Amino acid sequence: MFGSVIMALISGILMSVQGVFNTRVTEKAGIWFTTGIVNFTGFLLCILILLFVRDENVAGLKHVNKLYLLGGVIGACITYTVIIAIGSLGPAYAVMLILIAQTLSAYLIELFGLFQTEKSPFVWSKLVGVGVMIVGIIIFQWKH
Repeated sequence: MFGSVIMALISGILMSVQGVFNTRVTEKAGIWFTTGIVNFTGFLLCILILLFVRDENVAGLKHVNKLYLLGGVIGACITYTVIIAIGSLGPAYAVMLILIAQTLSAYLIELFGLFQTEKSPFVWSKLVGVGVMIVGIIIFQWKH
């Protein structure tokens, strides 16, 4: 579990850095070009790693819900929306709002057992936690 917590923290750091990098590229190259090149370079890295890791199970794709194969399309939309948000709101405010949206949507996915996720019971404290996050954003954005 400790390793997974570290991976989650690294993921958050990488997402913030990537969002800023992508926003800087967009300022010079355009948003859809940036979105395309970012996803293409990510694809190339995955192919390179796959040559060494060899964890593919192409036959397993037959048994995957085809809806889940839209993850790449969602990834392109994420790249686009993060660039827009960071470009207009700044990295800190944009990421705070993104985290609230991620937390709420992830909780709803668990609550209703969507996408073959194990269903979890409703817990008020989780909604209170999101409320605390929202209060945190208000405090963070407070102008002195």
